[in-house]
Amino acid sequence: MATNHVRDGRMLDYTNSTSADITSGQVVPVGMVLGVAMDDIAVGESGVVGVDGVFTVPRVSAAEINQGETLTWVVASRSFDNNAATGDITGATAFAAEAAGTGAANLAGKFTGVPGTVKS
Repeated sequence: MATNHVRDGRMLDYTNSTSADITSGQVVPVGMVLGVAMDDIAVGESGVVGVDGVFTVPRVSAAEINQGETLTWVVASRSFDNNAATGDITGATAFAAEAAGTGAANLAGKFTGVPGTVKS
């Protein structure tokens, strides 16, 4: 193994600098990368966020999402959709690991660890 290897990169240390506690399983924007809190993270405390893997995550129930479709993080509803509005995080940050028809509250999302962009 390379002498400069730090870790495999699927998890990041994250300090909760928001004004609310983060619960295990909650989607967490880390800059322009999206991840999932592996444990509860209190305000001001540090925890681990998974940025690569498949997780069950909230979605906009009216959206028809196909397997492999790029997902958009909707900031206002804190859920995923396949359409973006101003301020939402778009790009290759996550895609649908499985199809999710209308009416479902969650979907299996594959997080990539790739930074997205904020839609203007």
